[in-house]
Amino acid sequence: MFLRCLLFISFAALKTSSASTVESVAHDLSYDENQKLTSHYLLYQEGCPLASFTSPRYQTLLAQGEAAQQLFTDDSSETCQAVCIGRGTDRSLAHHVMPSMHYQGDGADFRPWFQKNCAQVESCFMNYYDRTNPLQLYWINAQGEKQLHMQIEYGEPKTRCFHTYLGHEFVAETVEGVEVAKVTIEFATVLGFGESPPSDDVSAHNFDEEIEYTLREEWKRHNEVSRTFSPLGFKKGQLPRDVFAYMGAFYYNNRHHASREEWKGRGVFVNWWETGVYFIQVPWQMKQMLQIRLLELVEAWAGVKVEQTVMYGLRKYTEGARLLTHVDRRNTHAVSLIVNIAQGNLTEPWPVEVQDHMDRMHEILMEPGDIVYYESAKALHGRNRPMTGPNSYYVNLFTHYRPVEDADDWYKKPNPEGTPEPIMDVDEGCRLVYKGTSVTPDGQLGVVQGVECKDQRLTASRSPTLFQAKSGEDLIEWWRMTDPRNKDKLMGVTDETLHAKVDQLSAMVEKLLEERTSGNKNDEL
Repeated sequence: MFLRCLLFISFAALKTSSASTVESVAHDLSYDENQKLTSHYLLYQEGCPLASFTSPRYQTLLAQGEAAQQLFTDDSSETCQAVCIGRGTDRSLAHHVMPSMHYQGDGADFRPWFQKNCAQVESCFMNYYDRTNPLQLYWINAQGEKQLHMQIEYGEPKTRCFHTYLGHEFVAETVEGVEVAKVTIEFATVLGFGESPPSDDVSAHNFDEEIEYTLREEWKRHNEVSRTFSPLGFKKGQLPRDVFAYMGAFYYNNRHHASREEWKGRGVFVNWWETGVYFIQVPWQMKQMLQIRLLELVEAWAGVKVEQTVMYGLRKYTEGARLLTHVDRRNTHAVSLIVNIAQGNLTEPWPVEVQDHMDRMHEILMEPGDIVYYESAKALHGRNRPMTGPNSYYVNLFTHYRPVEDADDWYKKPNPEGTPEPIMDVDEGCRLVYKGTSVTPDGQLGVVQGVECKDQRLTASRSPTLFQAKSGEDLIEWWRMTDPRNKDKLMGVTDETLHAKVDQLSAMVEKLLEERTSGNKNDEL
């Protein structure tokens, strides 16, 4: 059913001198305690006939000074420029605007542009309320009358997404007419009605056996891919600022709408049985736009033309989360991106572990807005160490591509001419080096170690453990070693010996510091 747009827009060639103005996007707009915009804003350029433009969900302001310089590329009096900045956008990113939210013209076609790009949003609803019968979703029109919009079957695979407008109201009811929820659209919305079910039946699993079997299989699978795209199989980068602003706002606005991710029949790659794993779906059209936007970045890194295949997320990990070492689906996941959208309350970094073409482990730290390019069907990757911190969370988006020319058989093909040579040297000359000392959260003294390699391309991210897998059994051992329940047993640490080990470590550090002070620099431990 087509939803009529309830916008109250008036155009007149009025003097802009009486309009509200903004000189600084960072300082003159309204932000909440988390430094996110509390409203949607329409900012326009001097000379645009938009001073009297009104919309129920947008504040209209004339941008001048620094704000105009940041937002508008053309100061010609013959051009009218305007931007829509969405609620939930971070203060530091608010002047980075997606191209689709940037208007440039003579003003005559502004109204349909605004309706399509700013007032219209995509929303997705899920039924977690009634397994037997679909929920009835009604749109409430301007006269307060209910009009049946769609039915929503049970579960995440039956999610219904559609376009609507800011300010529109919906009500979800059972087939008997019992009201389940009423929703007013304030932003692109993803919402489940009712409580999402547990990820799977824990009693149906023998997790130790499943993990061991899976790791052996993943080792085999990664060896079946011969094609490479880069020297190491991965690289760290950053999202374009406007894309990060856009996705960050979407997550922030929907952060309380996360549902449990459904893992039934999908394996043990995430430890859903030990800690909550949640999901915020990205609406379909938003996915397509982001895939296309990121495609250029992936092609530049991979060095070949690629086509978009799958975008997955947003997945929200919580305290204690671990990811089993694995590779992704061959036919669709040749080259991929991990995108960190948000994280918080971590007491220790939570690195993504990626094994290069010689199965040397690298640990890559990510901040919100960072991306990791990786050859996801070949390069083993995971996060075996559990995420730490009370109420900690980590939110990722995953997007995947494959070569256009080779399609499903890409992994069987030899490397095209010009492909960068993998760093295959086994004797890479890496060593641990002393970087300083630190104090752990429980007050214990620790040594900060780093890695230096003869080949500097390995130095930046090489794991201080210098771990290098040679078989699936090594992957199993790594999973066990990083299990906090096995830590003391594997390291031989008991309550009786703990203080002795700390004293020994302290003496070692003091000796090193004395040697450095006396001019005898010995950085290697």
